[in-house]
Amino acid sequence: MSWRQADRGEDDQVVAFCLALYREDPTPALAVTADHACRTLLRLRQTPAKGRTLVLEIDGRLQGYAFLISYWSNEYGGELCCIDELYVEPEVRGEGHATLLIEALARGEGLLCAETVGLALEVMPGNTRALALYERLGFRGGNRALRRLIRGD
Repeated sequence: MSWRQADRGEDDQVVAFCLALYREDPTPALAVTADHACRTLLRLRQTPAKGRTLVLEIDGRLQGYAFLISYWSNEYGGELCCIDELYVEPEVRGEGHATLLIEALARGEGLLCAETVGLALEVMPGNTRALALYERLGFRGGNRALRRLIRGD
């Protein structure tokens, strides 16, 4: 089992995983499409400093993906790695795959730059399984609510 950088030939599978993620855990504000995932894959290839796509491979078969996005945070005084999306196929959930990835990222393995000061992620309040995992791994909430203003809305 390993998490590794995705190859271009795996894009169709990553897109399928992305659509499965949003079927299971929909974003209330918008419908995520295959085009979104394709644009993300292309953007990360064109500008690798912005992030990377990882895939989970088990016995030669892809079983999940993660989009890692890098950004600077003045508040935390350095580069943060945002786990923008993380998906593991249902039949292999609970086997520690997400935990292994997050623990490796927390140790600085596979991050986007050597100066990364931390990890960030978002989770829907109703996704209790993911919330429990992230809290067990040390992620903390806070009293802030993320708000967005998206052009075209």
